[in-house]
Amino acid sequence: MHFSRRKFIKKTAVLGVGASVNFSAALPFEEKPVRIGIIGLDTSHSVAFTKLFNATAPKKEFEGFRVVSAYPFGSRDISSSVERIPGYIEEVREWGVTIANSIEELLEEVDVVLLETNDGTMHLEQARKVFKAKKPVFIDKPVAARYDDVKKIYEEAIDEGIPVFSASSLRYQSNVNAVRNEDKIGKVLGCDAFSPAETEPSHTDLFWYGIHGVEILFSVMGPGCKSVQRISSPEVDLVVGKWKDGRIGTFRGMRNGIHDYGGTAFGTEGNLNLGPFDGYEGLAKEIALFFRTKISPVDYKETLEIYAFMEAADLSKRKGGAEVVCRI
Repeated sequence: MHFSRRKFIKKTAVLGVGASVNFSAALPFEEKPVRIGIIGLDTSHSVAFTKLFNATAPKKEFEGFRVVSAYPFGSRDISSSVERIPGYIEEVREWGVTIANSIEELLEEVDVVLLETNDGTMHLEQARKVFKAKKPVFIDKPVAARYDDVKKIYEEAIDEGIPVFSASSLRYQSNVNAVRNEDKIGKVLGCDAFSPAETEPSHTDLFWYGIHGVEILFSVMGPGCKSVQRISSPEVDLVVGKWKDGRIGTFRGMRNGIHDYGGTAFGTEGNLNLGPFDGYEGLAKEIALFFRTKISPVDYKETLEIYAFMEAADLSKRKGGAEVVCRI
């Protein structure tokens, strides 16, 4: 990525460069709640987040927020997404959410945005509207459908000075978080992660669903992957990453069997099972803190590396499993 040093120093703080923020240090709210808008009601995440933020007696981390408006679309092409929209419209309405007729209408009514559209091909166009309105935004997985668009989103966010955060909920599962942030197993020596990896033709293979397991891998290993190799069959992918310090991490993406998420982290003081999936609350708490502080809890360079890893895995597949350098 090519940015001037002055622009880098001035603007990258909002994207989480070196950010380490405790909830206790979060900024206080005004008397009025922070108004959240949702773009995209074609994913269950939209309903899950609405229930957490709009609960009658919300947990402390969610006090001072309210989802007030949602724009339903969303993909009009991916049937598995389109079919969900009518039902999710009715569910969020039950929680007091108004349905907007356009993204522009929604942006006039809200302070911050959850970009939840399931179809990553739409994210760059939608994110640009949010950036123009100067609203902080959480972008749900995938950031975009291809690496070039992921990079453009972050470049344009930095250029506009707009806080952006993206992560899979799997980053904040209890044992994954314990390895990354609580020194649960000492120094991490390696990780084997797994998740479902269904594909969608409009997206780079692992961006569509494999992102969850890849995010587990990077949450445990941290950034620094230098090369990737992928062995692929119609039913499974095995992706091996080599880190600059000599460690090796793997991702197994499954397209049959039990729909599950997890893995094993290996450390100097023990090994730890990383599953199972335990919901969206951990991620929602990080989103709330992000909206308070305007600082992403994940360095944007690590997010870019996650997508570069998956893009390199796609190239490795096309090259018959050859080792591919991972570049951001």
